[in-house]
Amino acid sequence: MPELIITKHIDVPGIDRLSVYRQYGGYEALEKALREYQPEEIVELVKKSGLRGRGGAGFPTGMKWGFLAKNEPRYLCCNCDESEPGTFKDRMLMEKNPHQLVEGVIITSYACRVSTAFIYVRGELAYAARQVQRAVDEAYAAGYIGKNILGSGYSLDVIVHRGAGAYICGEESALMESLEGRRGYPRLKPPFPAAVGLYGGPTVINNCETLSTVPAIVRNGADWYASFGTEKSKGTRIFCLSGHVKKPGNYELPLGTPLRTLIYDEQYGGGILGDKKLKAVIPGGSSTFILGADKVDTPLDFESVAAAGSMLGSGGVIVMHEDTCIVDAVLRMTEFYRDESCGKCTPCREGTYWLVQLLERIEHGHGKMSDIDLLLDICDNISGKSFCPLGDAATSSITSSIKLFREEYEYHVREGCCMVGPKARKPAAAAL
Repeated sequence: MPELIITKHIDVPGIDRLSVYRQYGGYEALEKALREYQPEEIVELVKKSGLRGRGGAGFPTGMKWGFLAKNEPRYLCCNCDESEPGTFKDRMLMEKNPHQLVEGVIITSYACRVSTAFIYVRGELAYAARQVQRAVDEAYAAGYIGKNILGSGYSLDVIVHRGAGAYICGEESALMESLEGRRGYPRLKPPFPAAVGLYGGPTVINNCETLSTVPAIVRNGADWYASFGTEKSKGTRIFCLSGHVKKPGNYELPLGTPLRTLIYDEQYGGGILGDKKLKAVIPGGSSTFILGADKVDTPLDFESVAAAGSMLGSGGVIVMHEDTCIVDAVLRMTEFYRDESCGKCTPCREGTYWLVQLLERIEHGHGKMSDIDLLLDICDNISGKSFCPLGDAATSSITSSIKLFREEYEYHVREGCCMVGPKARKPAAAAL
């Protein structure tokens, strides 16, 4: 069993309470950071560790911190608006070990010379928000947040803010708009948040898992963290395994672990449900490109998954077995993006609506062969032409599924039913 970093103490009874968290080394990293490091030295430490953002883009964390403009006040936003289908790691971290996140927020705020930090929690995650709020309150009472933290002269306020359940608010600029009290619409970039962000000030925005990793790096050192993973993808990450596997759940593995290990190893996924054949995998949440079964030995790191034709994204690994109707699965994902489009951009607002209409027509046996290429044409008119990545995300499953499983789309058009699964038409002999 590989060494765990972020989830090492996740199942310790009472770890969500300050007293128990301290027993397992809680806030020792914060004390070390304030006692032994200047803010710029922590930024360099994180750069050296190779930690990359766990929210989806995989951008080097320390480099992002280093981009902050020099003017003040500066802000930190912890993005806990986890809403990517197939992703449920941040919820676990907030519910089970919220102090680890709070400690990461404080250390990061110190490193970036931030005086006010926000933890933005998805609206539906009510219990997670309560857990984080209680951890923040306990940290205030213990002197880990507030004025003159641990006598260091550094002061910080941390505010827990609940969103209202909009997928778009997971996009960093829409998150800032929401925090400022406006509708969650994405902003045009540039300027980027590091220069002009929340309330017009320089702002660093990091994912929940990213900031939860920071205390371990400060406590154990950059070289220790960099010893995990691959040359360019350092450390471990939490993979959210769901779909047609025997043991779905969150699994922390070193980056570079083969996809096959995650799906089939008895410690993790335990194999495909019903011992059926693997058909397809989505490696990084529903906004990433679908991979065929021939990619099952792809190492789970940023570079290898990109080379295979997809993205590691949020780490949400969705498994589909041989009885999955690809058209039906893609329709359900596209309905999500239609419903969650904020409506600001015409390509995304109108395009997702028409994508659903076409997919429904094909799925229910009323499609035409020309509809398949029409889907690709609409995707081309959405991808890269929207304010934010949601437009691109809406097209990923469609373009990749047509590339890999075009025969299924054509079968729907030709036969008026699914090629596989319970809705497939039975041969006449079998019906008798």
